[in-house]
Order: sequence, then C-alpha cells, then structure tokens
Amino acid sequence: MSVINVVGLTRDYGGGKGVFNLSFGVGEGTVFGFLGPNGAGKTTTIRHLMGFIRPQSGQCEISGMDCWRERDRIQTFLGYIPGEISFFDDMTGSDYLTFLAKYRGMKSEGRRKELLDRFELSPGGRIKKMSKGMKQKIGIVAAFMHDPEILILDEPTSGLDPLMQSRFIELIAEEKKRSKTIFMSSHMFGEVERTCGRIGIIRGGRLAAEDSAENLRERHVRRYTVGLDDEEKAAAFAKDFEGAREGKRVTVSARQSLEEIFMGFYGEDDDV
Repeated sequence: MSVINVVGLTRDYGGGKGVFNLSFGVGEGTVFGFLGPNGAGKTTTIRHLMGFIRPQSGQCEISGMDCWRERDRIQTFLGYIPGEISFFDDMTGSDYLTFLAKYRGMKSEGRRKELLDRFELSPGGRIKKMSKGMKQKIGIVAAFMHDPEILILDEPTSGLDPLMQSRFIELIAEEKKRSKTIFMSSHMFGEVERTCGRIGIIRGGRLAAEDSAENLRERHVRRYTVGLDDEEKAAAFAKDFEGAREGKRVTVSARQSLEEIFMGFYGEDDDV
C-alpha cells in the first residue's frame, strides 16, 4: 500500500518548466530516492506534497489525505527538510527548536538531545551567525526530533561535511529499519545508493524511470567481450572475472553505478 501517492500531477510554469502528468507511489517503510538535475521538477513535486502549491491537475495524497485540502493535518505527523531552509534569524537555534516543539504540541523534547549529540551541534548561538552546515543540522534536528512516521527531505545533506553526511546516512538507515516512509531528493549518488530501496528519475518534469534500485541496476548491465591469445588464458580470465567463454573469447558483465545509470538518461552535458 502506498503511503505517498502522486497521480497525474501537473504544474506548468511555461517554457518547459514544471511537472507534467507525474505519477508514482511510495510504499510504507520505503526510502524513495528522487533524482534529477536542477530545474527538473524535484522541488516543485515536494512543494505539492507539502501542500504549499495547489495542483493544476492531478492529485497528491499522503496517508489517504489530500495534500492540498488537508495539509494542516498532514503536517502534524510529517518531518520536512526544505531545499532552502528559512529561519527566524534573530532566534537562537535552541529557541527555534523549542518554538517548533510547542507548535507541534510536543510534551517532551523527543529526540532532540540525541540528534544534537549525533550531529555535534550546540544550538545556543543566533541562527543568523551560523554557517550553512550548522543551519542544515538545525533543519535535520527539527525534521526528526518529533519522531515522525513519514519524512520528506529535499537535498537534506546540502552544506554538510563528509563526516556529517555519513552520520546522516546512518540515521536514514536506522529509520529505514524502523519502517519509516522517506521521500528524499538528493544530488548525492552515494547517499541514494546506500539508503534508498526505490528510485525515481525525473527529467524535464516527467518521470524517466521508477523502479527498485536492484532492478534499475539489473536493467543497466554492460557486457564486454575480450579476445585472448589461447583458450587456456581465456579459461583463466573467465574464471577470474566470472565471464562466459567461447573458445578464446570471454564475455563479462559489469553492473553500472547509479551515477552511470543517471547519466545514461541525461548525458554528460546536462546540468546536474
């Protein structure tokens, strides 16, 4: 059963910008990676899911509720990291997290301390003086501290250093084991490969591919045939590389990385 449902979603901004007849579903307990270059429609899709934009046609639902008409209800049990996080800059990080906790009606700090420790963040300073990485950590804590069952994450590791990116990947892996439903847009191929069980690739506002990560790799296998000097060398080569031998010729298969699959849809010249 799909927890997140997008059916025929269209928002045409003109000039080929927007999303067009977009349809996909995200099952309960699935980490869904949403890949595409800047301007492909990732953030537009997420804004519809959050109820910030009304569809021109089509529909978005989360847990059976319409994302536009019932956005207030949906946002009470959702975790969200926007692509560009806006804060009350004069607040301290601590004040901002306390404000959100009260807004959500949290009766305790939830996972706040655990997350602050995980990301080595002291939130006492004013947000306007924080680095981009520190602001991103505040956004992560804000999204996860009430332990939501569903998370929508738009470029969640933007601005984080490699160590903190790794900590975030570990967090997603833990949430996956807890059967959380996560929709994540990302430019980080390694991040998606390590966390996402299902992947959608969007191009020009249209879904170019959508499948399990395993099936995508199986469908994009490169095969190479190598000619050797004699059959003995060919047999040894076939054994070492798990190839199929015909006389002196050996055919070997190589599975493409997610980045290679992605570039196969876009080509090297596209802005990714």
